[in-house]
Amino acid sequence: MRVLLRDGARGAAFFGLAVILSAGPSIAGPRFEDRSSALPEHIYAGGWEHFVGGGVAVFDCDGDAWPDIFAAGGENPALLLRNRGDFAFDAAPLPDLTGVTGAYPLDVDADSHPDLFVMRAGSNLMLRGLGDCRFEEATGALGLPAGNAWTTAFTAWWEDDTRPVMAIGNYVDRDDPQGPFEACDENAVLRPDDTGWREETLAPGFCALSMLAARDARGRPTLRISNDRHYYVRGGHEQMWDIEARRFLGEADGWPTVSLWGMGIASRDLTGDGRDEVMLTSMGDQLLQLAQPDGRYAAAPFSIGSYAQRPHIGDDGRPSTGWHAEFGDIDNDGRPDLFIAKGNVDQMPSNAMRDPNNLLMQRPDGTFAEASIEAGIATTERSRGAALADFDGDGRLDLVVVNRRAPMELWRNVTEGTGHWLALDLMQTGGNRDAIGAVVTVKTDQGRQVLQRVVGGGHAGGRLGPLHVGLGAATRARVSVEWPDGTSTGPHEIEADRVTTLDRDALPG
Repeated sequence: MRVLLRDGARGAAFFGLAVILSAGPSIAGPRFEDRSSALPEHIYAGGWEHFVGGGVAVFDCDGDAWPDIFAAGGENPALLLRNRGDFAFDAAPLPDLTGVTGAYPLDVDADSHPDLFVMRAGSNLMLRGLGDCRFEEATGALGLPAGNAWTTAFTAWWEDDTRPVMAIGNYVDRDDPQGPFEACDENAVLRPDDTGWREETLAPGFCALSMLAARDARGRPTLRISNDRHYYVRGGHEQMWDIEARRFLGEADGWPTVSLWGMGIASRDLTGDGRDEVMLTSMGDQLLQLAQPDGRYAAAPFSIGSYAQRPHIGDDGRPSTGWHAEFGDIDNDGRPDLFIAKGNVDQMPSNAMRDPNNLLMQRPDGTFAEASIEAGIATTERSRGAALADFDGDGRLDLVVVNRRAPMELWRNVTEGTGHWLALDLMQTGGNRDAIGAVVTVKTDQGRQVLQRVVGGGHAGGRLGPLHVGLGAATRARVSVEWPDGTSTGPHEIEADRVTTLDRDALPG
């Protein structure tokens, strides 16, 4: 058994929507410290092709266990920031990449160095990681079709132990002379073959702004596509594509037609039943879908406090515009919280102009309470992409936010009296080294949490790294892993307040 531990200050068991937590540590309200000055000025900018996008990828590009940052720049060059620890970041060498809408990290060639799929308004790129935060452009060398579309969404999954299948979500068809309205482009699935990857059309496309391949409420691998209704062709709606059956699901499958101005996806099991709830951001309501025992979804009641449909400061009553959403346990109390990046598309008069980001803290009864003002992060720039990650190794999730036409923000989590935590990384041999598609179950005497390991979701960017789990008062946990091929190991007894890497080849069953 090989369990790699890193002790020290470094980074949920949710107990049901109506269950009160047992006694735990006294946790103060969330607090963040503005550390944006630690970054070089970086602004996501550009014309109408960069009204959307603005994603950020967080991953460890040099193997030192500190999360590094890749930020889209739109018409400005993309930026790679190397984390030196203690919130010190250096700009790392990177090809002069413009037109970038976002990026997702994954190890596409299984060499243990994370690669980057870079989305662009134009030809997409695969940057192959060489270690030490060095990259080479390898799109052609790997046999990847680059295309020339306006790409705004991405996700990946493994169907065997060789190379990933990747889904590409495209926005407006730039070549349609009748566009931009009624001109959504088609999407694509890139499937590995003997020469690299072959492109399969995934149609119809309804202007995708986020994709996520994950187990749905039925327990089946499904590709969820969130679409921007503003540019819909007639009949457009949110989409669910069954990965195994290779077809779209409809009403007969228990998938109701949902139409919204879809921007981003966040997925997390909030009840401990092994089924992820799903947050869909939009222009207007932020729709939380609750997974049901019969494999369907139901819209959360308004009283749960997650809709965040209007600005929570000021007197602007116009609808909000939600972009990146991400679940994460900010205070490590064992209940996942929710961050939502907000911001007007540009100068859209129908929606709020000063639209503060949301930090929705989950309470013991399963409802959410707004805390971004208290936390100090209720900024009102046109936010787009974001990520929650432990940048300083103290076990608390920090925050990075990319803004349109305003500098990027970096926030250090300084919440006092937080609970215990785990950071769980997975490793296996073969083509899927990071065990994408694995399901991790964490149990303590207070409850259990089930997390999926995925690539995708958010808005135009995501994170590759350890799964962060708040434990509340628990000082140890029993962790089981269902690996991508369906085999399981565990439970493994793991001490709290450390990073643990579970190496499948060294674990007992």
